[in-house]
Amino acid sequence: MSTEVKVPTLGESVTEATIGEWLKQPGEAVALDEPIASLETDKVAVEVPSPVAGVMGQQVVAVGDTVNVGAVIATIEAGSAAAAAPAPAAKAEAAAPAPSATAPAGEGVDTVTTMSPAVRRLVLEHGVDPTKIQGSGKDGRLTKEDVLAAASAAPAAAPTPAAAPAPAASGAPGRREERVKMTRMRQTIAKRLKSAQDTAAMLTTFNDVDMSAVMATRDKYRESFEKKHGVRLGFMSFFTKAVALAAHDIPAVNARIDGDEIVYHDYLDVSVAVSAPNGLVVPVVRGADSLSFADIEKAIADLGKRAKEGTLTMDDMTGGTFTISNGGVFGGLMSTPIINPPQSAVLGLHRIEDRPVVRNGEIVIRPMMYLALSYDHRLIDGREAVTFLKTIKEAIEDPTRLLIDL
Repeated sequence: MSTEVKVPTLGESVTEATIGEWLKQPGEAVALDEPIASLETDKVAVEVPSPVAGVMGQQVVAVGDTVNVGAVIATIEAGSAAAAAPAPAAKAEAAAPAPSATAPAGEGVDTVTTMSPAVRRLVLEHGVDPTKIQGSGKDGRLTKEDVLAAASAAPAAAPTPAAAPAPAASGAPGRREERVKMTRMRQTIAKRLKSAQDTAAMLTTFNDVDMSAVMATRDKYRESFEKKHGVRLGFMSFFTKAVALAAHDIPAVNARIDGDEIVYHDYLDVSVAVSAPNGLVVPVVRGADSLSFADIEKAIADLGKRAKEGTLTMDDMTGGTFTISNGGVFGGLMSTPIINPPQSAVLGLHRIEDRPVVRNGEIVIRPMMYLALSYDHRLIDGREAVTFLKTIKEAIEDPTRLLIDL
């Protein structure tokens, strides 16, 4: 007897998804509620659990196929062993051979079989052994970040020759191209960002901020803060508090346009851009204006952890009235961030570096950061944008303002 596995409800207004990867192969034992496949929606990756215990049967659809909510994607056979039909994905790979990462016999089999196509490509490109990498994804699966970290830590070695190098388009040896279908999430990101450019009258204004006071405060209270609250004191809580302070004076920055109306919010739900295995996502810290420093840090840490594990839900991603994007963690010096519709503004943070500045008529070295505020000029005037950014600068350079609401 077999049991059908169907695409679960994915959230309000989400009717379809793409098969991202199969986590179980035909013939493998499956426990009740154990994930057997990963679906990519417009916003997050969703795992499909097995409705019963048994053996993985037929995979009805292949990786990359689009499926609707309620559609059958696989079957689970009863018993501890079953003859399973070959997966469509396996058939496709047999029809078009490509280099594959293979583990040494008897070790690392689970690690290799659960690698996503993107992770497998990185393993091949960097010539690392996937069985020697500790996976940080769900159930210990490898992520792209794991492979990149292992590649950067490994000593330089001769590149591993590909099993079947593709012929070069120009006839020159050693050159090849690869076409990879964009994931549903990447397609949605592309459409939304391009739509923001086409719709909003987008403009970016810049300022710089002296991080000396915040860094001194964090160094002074780092250990006691972590000991009391169980979370590290980072810069994001300071900037979130500063945004809440500035938005109170300039409410248009925390508003949105709906047709010919302006919708103002008496709350601040901050979308925080974090890196996930499938791309950049922006989960939401709700009611950030009423949270303490510790609550903000805990919320951001939790969202970042679940983004890396791929366990964010649709509810985590919906809403948001303002976005903070911290490109500084990747070393970015300056950027012009794009608005996250239907929001009207986004604050870009960048790397901190020592630069010469003038203080009291003398040239001194200070840890400086560039701030960038991109905003919809249809709703927010230049004076308001500059004032908003200046308020943030003043609050960061004198954190006492955050305590006395000044």
